Amino acid sequence: MRTTFDFAPLWRSTIGFDHLADLVDSTLRQATEDNYPPYNIERSGEDNYRITLAVAGFGVNDITVTAEQNALTIEGGKPEGGTREYLYQGIAARPFRRVFNLADYVQVKQAAFQDGLLVIDLVREIPEAMKPRRIQIANATSPQIEQKKAA
Repeated sequence: MRTTFDFAPLWRSTIGFDHLADLVDSTLRQATEDNYPPYNIERSGEDNYRITLAVAGFGVNDITVTAEQNALTIEGGKPEGGTREYLYQGIAARPFRRVFNLADYVQVKQAAFQDGLLVIDLVREIPEAMKPRRIQIANATSPQIEQKKAA
């Protein structure tokens, strides 16, 4: 079952949020797709996050992690041509592609692979120029701008 939303009323009162409908649509599409591999998303601080994917059966060379402007893509695939004959195969090793949409200024800090888990650490770093700043009110002869100190 696929649900569609009409964003026309929203677009009449917003400017510059054209990608919002695409973001919502892709999120709804992912929610109905396969949930392989399983993963956790945790917050490890005010501006720190961690994504952990359970990728048992894959090696470091079988997985690629790509960070683009506002997306983190993780892809995995095993080379074909295995000569094993399984009587039962309970460990999934099928190809996968998982995309995480990132908020502005969220950057990938590191990725590590250990004990069948891929751990990706992220941090939100807002540039100084984008942080709020206090505008000092002065006489018309000497305008001043002062950077607001982080709380």
